[in-house]
Amino acid sequence: MTVYAVGDLQGCLEPLKCLLQRVSFQPDKDTLWLVGDLVNRGPQSLETLRFLYAMRDSVVCVLGNHDLHLLAAGRNIERLKKGDTLREILEAPDANELLDWLRQQKLLHYDAQRDIALVHAGIPPQWTLKKALRCAEEVEEALRDDNLFEPFLDGMYGNEPAKWDKDLHGVTRLRVITNYFTRMRFCTVDGKLDLKSKEGLDSAPAGYAPWFSHKDRKTKGLNIIFGHWAALEGRCNEPGVYALDTGCVWGNVMTLLNVDTRELIRCDCDERGNLAPSTSSNPSASDPAAAQR
Repeated sequence: MTVYAVGDLQGCLEPLKCLLQRVSFQPDKDTLWLVGDLVNRGPQSLETLRFLYAMRDSVVCVLGNHDLHLLAAGRNIERLKKGDTLREILEAPDANELLDWLRQQKLLHYDAQRDIALVHAGIPPQWTLKKALRCAEEVEEALRDDNLFEPFLDGMYGNEPAKWDKDLHGVTRLRVITNYFTRMRFCTVDGKLDLKSKEGLDSAPAGYAPWFSHKDRKTKGLNIIFGHWAALEGRCNEPGVYALDTGCVWGNVMTLLNVDTRELIRCDCDERGNLAPSTSSNPSASDPAAAQR
């Protein structure tokens, strides 16, 4: 069995199929890890969700901010924004089936055998892996509990509180946990978030740094795969931390990582998130260290 991890799909189905074909992915033998943001902005959000659902027994998925937004819009379509490409999902005959599957997914996955974590945005520097898993479970339980689901979605949006406090409770507590796992880029060493800056490493506000770069980060030494941050273009200089969002939906590339060998395979995307016409002639990348450059 081979485990592969792929960066943010955002409804870009053809590049995903290209990557799976290149590695001869076999759903009955192999496993595909998804860093979240399966849908939105790209050309085939509904088809992407259906494709993944059809092979759900071979998929390990963590949720991204766009996936949570889809779940929220599923309960109140007025939450859709002008640039969203989610309406087709919500109006599909199998919408309930697809959304019910999505709400069962994790915010943080940890593979103890490989000692590697899968998360959409990151793990805040002040949390140990054990703490992060406990906090992720709180949100996962809210998503799966019919009594908590809608209150959580109603209160999910917002940038405050900007920092974790163990005394937080209710939806406020769930919101900051969700922001860490699905929206974080820059933060202070004690976990205060800046959720406005979205550019590359050199755009950190004063006093802030990329979550993975803090030297006192409590998950140092843990292998972590994450997405969300397209502006990094896959460049992350922190050993053992792999940035897989390489901006396919923005006309860049989609990246697949062999989790065991660290080999990278990429497919070029056009400006609409489709497979670029020249992709078939481009060789796959196979530099195990490339994900950290």
